This record gives sequence, C-alpha cells and structure tokens, in this order.
Amino acid sequence: MTSTTEGAESRAQEEVGFIGLGGMGQPMALNLAKAGTKLVVWNRSTERTEPLRAIGARVTESADEVFRQTKTVILMLSDSSVIDAVLGSGTPAFASRVAGHTIISMSSVAPDYSRGLAASIHAAGGRYVEAPVSGSRKPAEAGHLVSLLGGDPEIVAKIRPMLAPMCRASVICGPIGNALLMKLAVNLYANTMLVGLSEAMHFADRNGLDLNTFKAAIDSGPMACDVTSVKIPKLVERDFAVQAATADAFSSCQLIADAARAAGIASPLLDLSRKLYAESVELGNGRLDMMSVIRSIEARTANLGRCCEEASCPACNVVH
Repeated sequence: MTSTTEGAESRAQEEVGFIGLGGMGQPMALNLAKAGTKLVVWNRSTERTEPLRAIGARVTESADEVFRQTKTVILMLSDSSVIDAVLGSGTPAFASRVAGHTIISMSSVAPDYSRGLAASIHAAGGRYVEAPVSGSRKPAEAGHLVSLLGGDPEIVAKIRPMLAPMCRASVICGPIGNALLMKLAVNLYANTMLVGLSEAMHFADRNGLDLNTFKAAIDSGPMACDVTSVKIPKLVERDFAVQAATADAFSSCQLIADAARAAGIASPLLDLSRKLYAESVELGNGRLDMMSVIRSIEARTANLGRCCEEASCPACNVVH
C-alpha cells in the first residue's frame, strides 16, 4: 500500500498538467510533449485532446483529475472567467485544487485579476506564476513564443526551464502583475503596428501600386521583421485564416485601455486601433485573423464623403 502511494506521488511530481488546448494551447502542449515532458491534459472540447493522446500524453475526463494527478499545472485559458471556473474560485473546491500545487497561468488577463488570484492561491497553500506569452499561432507551433514571467524569483527560476520547448526566450519581469503589464505594453505596440501596416497596404492598393512590390519595399528596409514577413503576405493574398483573431485583438485593446485609464495614461493610437478592430468585428470578422482590420479601413474609405453631411464626421473621423 505504501509503495503504491509513493509511486503515485512520484508520478505526480514528474508529470505536468496542462489545461486549455485552444488555438494557442494545443501547439504549446504538443511542443512540451514532443520534448519529453510527461503531460496530463484536459480540455472542454475533447477532440482537441486527441493529438496529445496520440503522442503519449494522458488525457483525463475532468480538470479535477489533472489537479489530483499532478503538482504543477499550466493554464492556457481564454479569460479570467474560464480560469475561475476551472479552479473553482469562490467555491470549496478551490482550496483542494490549488493547495500544494504550482499554478502557471499563461493566459492574458488583467494584472489586477492576476494579483488577486495569486493572493487566493497563496492563502490556500499553493504557488502561482504568471507567464503570458507574446506571439500568435505560428510561433506557438514553432516553439518560438516569448514568455513573460512574474512571481516569486525562486519559483520563477524553478519553472523557467520547463517552458523552453514552447518559448525561444523568457523575460523575467518582476512581481505578480508586472508580466501581464509587460504583455499589455507589447500588445499595444503589436496591435497599433498591425493597424498601421493595414492602412499602409490600403494606401498602396488604392494608389494603384503593386502589392508584391510594396512587400519587397518593406522586406528590403529597416522595418522588416518576423511580423511583417507573416502578415504582409496575408494582406496581399487576402488570407484571413486565423493566427490571432480580430475579436481577441479587440479584447486585448480593451484590457490595455482599462489599464491605461486606471493609471491615468493617454492612449490615442490604442484607442483608434480598438475602434477599428471593433468595426471589423461588427463586419463579421471576429474569428478571422486580426489583419481583417483592413476591412474596417476599406469600409471607412467607401463611406468617405457620403456617410453624413456634417462638416466634421464622427463616423469616419475626417473633416469633409
């Protein structure tokens, strides 16, 4: 009996739980498993677990089973409400799930939420690290994400090597909350940059320029980067197959705007970008790639001069 118990405890120490196998989570978990990490996985949509099962991960029937069978659990979930549901926040189940566990949240959530979650987990006898990632589906598939780490330095140092199969780099950002603030700062740059890229492409197109020549001009200059090498072809080919969804870009902008307002910070470019992503969502592009924001810009062009008869038009933000 003792040897059976010791064997189960030893296996729990060796295995890592992974909950959340969506567009980002599944390739991240696959990279972990391919690198030899012994995974125990669960996802609400069971079909997402099958590629993990095929390469040797153990698939459970519930999130509870993941917590029972492992001591370290990675969460890659869509938002704070799903994290609360999985952890049982505010219910008696919460303490039993997190006590004695190290919870690694790789989700993009509000910094204040993360601080509150950390306090609750610590009070229940668990440990918590926030590790949001920078990158979209292609970097996730290639294991080229960048993890931003926040939490107790000793715990961060312990879990950091575990993330290597998913991330080409990890950046230590300080205490809980700072990694998510850093993620918001990075996303502010990315979200506004891609709106600018879309507008530049639209400008080139409507002036009759060859779009492949536009691509060559960017590729040959100082603004060329991994992002432009992926996103410009999508714009040229009108390929909006999702890598990072427009609805998620809008939600990201909302998180950033909330954090900016809480700190008393102006965010003019972010605010306009948020509006453009929202307009693309309203056009039905929410689950398409965020480069579908170009459709918002195209719609504004179509409406120029005929959306109203006012001297200054709030709908298209131009003076007629």
